[in-house]
Amino acid sequence: MTMIELEVIAGIDTHADTHHVAVIDTTGRRLGDAGFPTTLKGYKAIAAYIAAFGLVRRVGVEGTHSYGAGITQHLKDSGVRVVEVIRPNRQVRRMQGKTDQVDAYAAASAALATDDHPEPKQLDGLVEAARYIHAARRSAVKARTATRVQIKSLLVTAPEQIRARYRSTADTALFPALARTRPASEENMLTRTIMSSLKSLARRYQHLTAEIDVLEADLEQLVLEINPGLAQAKGIGTVTAAQLLITAGGNTDRLKSEASFAALCGTSPIPASSGFGHSSPTGSRRRPACKLRPPSNRPHSNDLRPTNPRLHST
Repeated sequence: MTMIELEVIAGIDTHADTHHVAVIDTTGRRLGDAGFPTTLKGYKAIAAYIAAFGLVRRVGVEGTHSYGAGITQHLKDSGVRVVEVIRPNRQVRRMQGKTDQVDAYAAASAALATDDHPEPKQLDGLVEAARYIHAARRSAVKARTATRVQIKSLLVTAPEQIRARYRSTADTALFPALARTRPASEENMLTRTIMSSLKSLARRYQHLTAEIDVLEADLEQLVLEINPGLAQAKGIGTVTAAQLLITAGGNTDRLKSEASFAALCGTSPIPASSGFGHSSPTGSRRRPACKLRPPSNRPHSNDLRPTNPRLHST
């Protein structure tokens, strides 16, 4: 008589230092659960623990692109199908409790409930490399903007002799001029301190600008290697193309249609209350949403004129 191997589904509640694994069968019967460390040894132990119960149909993981990134990639490399499960809402968690064991079994039950689960993003390859460069560039741009605002603010409150010196200086010349400043010894302590501070900030601005240029050059090379056609499309620059590629992920086969990509970006309409048609989803302010607008063929901004005659400048 041929033995039929038991099919099992696992759920993993992920954390920074430990993962809790729960295993159920195809009828929802609980088979066991345990906790493991978030190390390579722990990942191997998780895979062996799940396989010990039978044939693994799939594993539901919470946070496949955050705390669950490591175990997700390890299981996929081992040939196990991994699906991303959404954390239960607060009402359900309040009714059922909130422990690692409860969350792990909830993830397993969610993975069992349907086959229509989002596939996790691929966490290796060129797109993942582009994500890291894009994140470094984004933080550098924010830091440079903050530095520029700080320089401008300090100049506004500086003594009149300093304000008068740089009042009519454009930004392209202002920051190099401040970076070259050498406070004179005959100036009073306040003036020397202000100029030293402005010099430090201006040098920081220049350093961040150079860093951004290097990161953008690296990002452009990656985008051209991943998808040359996207980078060469009208109205799409390197940063926009990189964001779209990062949003889609390296395994674009997980997106079945343009509608699924729009839903991922938070720009697809969803049914509203009766009689009100559709509304934008709550995630419409996600970063790629602004990248989805097609390039426009409208004239250059210098050719645009106000439609109201009273707004025309004469």
